Amino acid sequence: MDEWIAIAVRLGLAGLAGVVLGANRWLHHKSAGVKTHALVSIGAAVAMLIVLPVDLVATENLGIATDPASRVLQGLITGIGFLGAGVIIHNARGKRIQGLTTAASIWITTLIGAAIGMGQLTLGTIAVVATGLVLLTGNAIERFVDKHFLAHLERAAKRFESWTESRSWSGSP
Repeated sequence: MDEWIAIAVRLGLAGLAGVVLGANRWLHHKSAGVKTHALVSIGAAVAMLIVLPVDLVATENLGIATDPASRVLQGLITGIGFLGAGVIIHNARGKRIQGLTTAASIWITTLIGAAIGMGQLTLGTIAVVATGLVLLTGNAIERFVDKHFLAHLERAAKRFESWTESRSWSGSP
């Protein structure tokens, strides 16, 4: 019964992590929202639990090797790239790329689910908080940088350009 509880807690936390991170994408009307993130996180946790069972002592008696965990994790990271690529859109007319944040949030959700599935609950929880902070504050930080720093850089670049144009660069002294 303890194994059932441990698995339920890990999958529940992985699903909750996906819901929390997916809610941000859903609130911003993105294609990958709560359900996508929750399923990806639970799926990653299930994959890790397959190769790294909750009761390692019992599985050692069965001869199950636990070192394939790294290969499963590599497969998750590679495989999730296809899902992430599906949400990235390049707008040739506006020369704008969309969907990178959603793709990145799907990727980190996979890793959070894998961490929770492996029993690294502290790592998973802190990663959810850190990722949530990035998703919640990222736009405000970008606006702040754009407003306060990029305008200064553009003015400095224009001054440098006009300064270089006023100099004779013909090569003769």
